[in-house]
Amino acid sequence: MSAVIDSNKGFFPMRLSDVDEVMEIEHTLYDYPWTKAILSDCIQVGYSCWVYKQNYEIQAYCVLSSGAGEAHILTLCVKKEYQGQGFGKMLLQHLIDLATDHKSEVIILEVRPSNVSAVHLYHKFGFNEVGTRKGYYPATDGREDALILALELIF
Repeated sequence: MSAVIDSNKGFFPMRLSDVDEVMEIEHTLYDYPWTKAILSDCIQVGYSCWVYKQNYEIQAYCVLSSGAGEAHILTLCVKKEYQGQGFGKMLLQHLIDLATDHKSEVIILEVRPSNVSAVHLYHKFGFNEVGTRKGYYPATDGREDALILALELIF
């Protein structure tokens, strides 16, 4: 499937009414998905939650928290059939722009080392490894560490 990305028209703040559709994507992508309650809480507490929609279909979504000069990418997901078409880059740039608008000095995130395509994307954008969180993610054979990546923002 090929899609034409229109980043100027496709971003919308995530609403509670989007959560069920987002959860369908979440369950197709992850063995250990977020829960509906976690995602709903992110919206209700005021995190920067976004969906990318074309033709009334959510194709990707992301969540960013920010405060005290730091932004934290909590999730960035692209629906399976749209992966490899530039959506991840577009979402990541959107989050960087939001963090800059919030006057954040740094963006941090955690990523599974086994998620090679995500690690590659973050490195391409200039994120650097700054640490590891041992046993951070659930895995079929116990727990998987998380790489902590950071990007310094320049104003």
